[in-house]
Amino acid sequence: MKTVRISLNSIDKVKSFVNDITKFDYDFDLVSGRYVIDAKSIMGIFSLDLSKPIDLNIHAEENVDSVLEVLKNYEV
Repeated sequence: MKTVRISLNSIDKVKSFVNDITKFDYDFDLVSGRYVIDAKSIMGIFSLDLSKPIDLNIHAEENVDSVLEVLKNYEV
């Protein structure tokens, strides 16, 4: 598992983020405080406090580089 700190501070960023990560077969979790939600769920993301950076857990052991390349647009 790999953890990356990201920022989703606009509606357009949330939409493009979900579109980008749904291309991968891995599981992704967003962690904000004590809340953990599926990162592929737009409704779940909007239930979080998006004014602060959020931790993204990537549940993959190999080929994480391609995911990290896509996530560069969202990293803090």
